[in-house]
Amino acid sequence: MVSAVAAHFLLFLVSVNLIPIAAELQAADGGAGAALGKSRKRVFPVPRTEEPNPISEAYSYCNTPNRTEQAWEGHSPVDYKLLSVQVMIRHGDRYPLYYIPKTKRPAIDCTLSTSRKPSHPLLNAFIRHMGQGARGHWESPLGSVPRLPNHSACEMGELTQTGVVQHLRNGQLLHRAYKRHKLLPADWSPRQVWLETTGKSRTLQSGLAFLYGLLPDFDWARVTARHQWSTLFCGAACDCPARNRHLEEEQRRQYRLRVSDTELERTYADMARTLGLLTRQLRAANPIDSLLCHLCHGIAFPCVPGGGGGGGGGCLTMAQFAVIRRQQLDDEADRRRAGLYRKYAVLAMYPYLNRTAGKMERVAKDNEAGRQPRGEEVFSLSSAHDVTVAPLLSALGLEGARFPRFAARVVFELWKSPPGTRGPAAAAVAPPKKRAKARDGELFIRVLYNGEDVTFHTDFCRAHDRHARWPLCPLKNFLSFVRRDMFAVVNATSYQEACYRRPG
Repeated sequence: MVSAVAAHFLLFLVSVNLIPIAAELQAADGGAGAALGKSRKRVFPVPRTEEPNPISEAYSYCNTPNRTEQAWEGHSPVDYKLLSVQVMIRHGDRYPLYYIPKTKRPAIDCTLSTSRKPSHPLLNAFIRHMGQGARGHWESPLGSVPRLPNHSACEMGELTQTGVVQHLRNGQLLHRAYKRHKLLPADWSPRQVWLETTGKSRTLQSGLAFLYGLLPDFDWARVTARHQWSTLFCGAACDCPARNRHLEEEQRRQYRLRVSDTELERTYADMARTLGLLTRQLRAANPIDSLLCHLCHGIAFPCVPGGGGGGGGGCLTMAQFAVIRRQQLDDEADRRRAGLYRKYAVLAMYPYLNRTAGKMERVAKDNEAGRQPRGEEVFSLSSAHDVTVAPLLSALGLEGARFPRFAARVVFELWKSPPGTRGPAAAAVAPPKKRAKARDGELFIRVLYNGEDVTFHTDFCRAHDRHARWPLCPLKNFLSFVRRDMFAVVNATSYQEACYRRPG
């Protein structure tokens, strides 16, 4: 049931665009001409509210790795210490999950080759390193999942070379961002790096590409790939009857909105006639998934010959594609107004957020005691799906963020203030002439989405003074949000109460 939602949640209307404080903008592919920008004052512009263009939004969703990346990861006030980083990613570009009847499948090669674009300087070394993967530790059933995409004619849902390159770039980008912070020692222990993934090859392979970009030539003996059976990464806390009820309500809202859209209905009927199909057959084939693949890979939309017994003949068009995309964007606007998805998202992502909070607390406790946190995950990577990342964004209150594109990333950073410095929290609440110094070792959190600092657009830190010189969000805000405040949207004070309270 969760996976059924994926096709209908493709983009959020608005993106939160923040200007980077400094400029480690060198392209992750190591290309020439990537310049370092100047440091600049941090600004928080008002999110865009104009009507989005459905075609340009679709190209953004593709996330083609052909441009310089901008990122806020790793930026902090001077002398602040980075204690831990936790990342959730969506898998990279994949082959469609659905097939449009009577059309040829997109001709895409899912083997890896540096002679084919897009490529990456680390690609050959990555391929060789994956050949040594038997040295790693694999929770069942991950040991039987291929570590590289390997079909010359892609299989349904298979990660493409584009998807591998996207995550090599992501990992390398964070390698550069965190290198100066010495987040991981050279002799990092197996427990300091956490890798978890669903059992799909596209998430496992995306996670391995990301990890290799972050830690080139990592020691396989130190890596354990852990299996998450649920796309919600809820571990042992997945049972929540109310969550499913909220999802069913949201699906009914989606259906009502869709069937009331006369332009969409006419478009589906026109497409079905072109292909010689019944309209319901075309809907069941979810054509947008395949058409997105054609768009992202620069392949012409499908055509069928005319004159056959089934009728039809002609090609699907960009105008038809735009109508379906426009309806999906309209659905996103209506979804925010209705608020049903938010209720589902809070209950869906509480287990993951609670684990995230717990890891931060344990790392901070080790650091406070003066211990090197070798027993806790200093770096955690969760390789997931759009139906994982989308509810995570919603649960955090980031309703204006774009729907997770291929290779999207959400990053949680834990920071500690140095001794004897005025901390951002103290500066934000004290009068100008009586501002106190932060307690030594005060803890702060930052949340980044695709390299943009969205901390002060989250529910738990939206009210914090973001005009302080170094606006960081106190960790206690996040802990209070996860442990109690986030359940206000479902009129509860705990996960158990929200999940098992009888409706009505």
